Amino acid sequence: MPSLEAYRRDLDYSYAPGLFPSLECMTKRPEIARRLLISSKGQDSEGVKKLTALAEEHRVRVEIADKALARVSGKDNCFAAVVFEKRPRPLDGLGDHVALHHISDQGNLGTILRTALGFGYHDIAVIRPAADMYDPKVVRASMGAIFSLRVMEYDDFSPYRQEFANHAAYPFMLDGSVQMDDAATTAPHPCALIFGNEGSGLPPEFQRVGQPVRIPSSDEVDSLNLAIAAAIGMYAFRRK
Repeated sequence: MPSLEAYRRDLDYSYAPGLFPSLECMTKRPEIARRLLISSKGQDSEGVKKLTALAEEHRVRVEIADKALARVSGKDNCFAAVVFEKRPRPLDGLGDHVALHHISDQGNLGTILRTALGFGYHDIAVIRPAADMYDPKVVRASMGAIFSLRVMEYDDFSPYRQEFANHAAYPFMLDGSVQMDDAATTAPHPCALIFGNEGSGLPPEFQRVGQPVRIPSSDEVDSLNLAIAAAIGMYAFRRK
């Protein structure tokens, strides 16, 4: 087998570090799993035993790889990681979407992916430049939710919008003309909730995209953390 490299965006594979993300990969998308790396310290744990059984079932190579695990995870107590093939799945044209425009923080991206799955959103568009959705830090922050989602990257917002022109668009902006709850009450399906960069938000031209909305908040803060804002928005539109 070829030796494994430290993760880079241009590789055709990535890593799911940690027992739970590894289990999610092996149970939700075993067809993309290439290798299972396990720690010599954790061979007798129930999680590793379950992973090993799944790997054997799906004919995935199992390796004891302490050094590789430490390199991939940056920790000495990572007991397992799945090496998986990057294989995106097209977005569903009938489902509601979450579009993330130039999101840069890996932790935010992973958290939003996990939150989206929790609220029943299975289709995520990531507009570049953005954090790499396959980065092991994103996979781990999502707790493996990425393997239950359809996530696609786009080089610009325009091709995404052209492909899904029938989705009612709701850009979340501090100066959005309609309050979130009012927009959510009348939102048709399918719709797309659009969130911008952690620091700059969405560019002004998004005022002309669909119906810009704002999350009501006190004037004692200038904005909310992106992952929190996305969670509030997804919950509000799903609840209504």
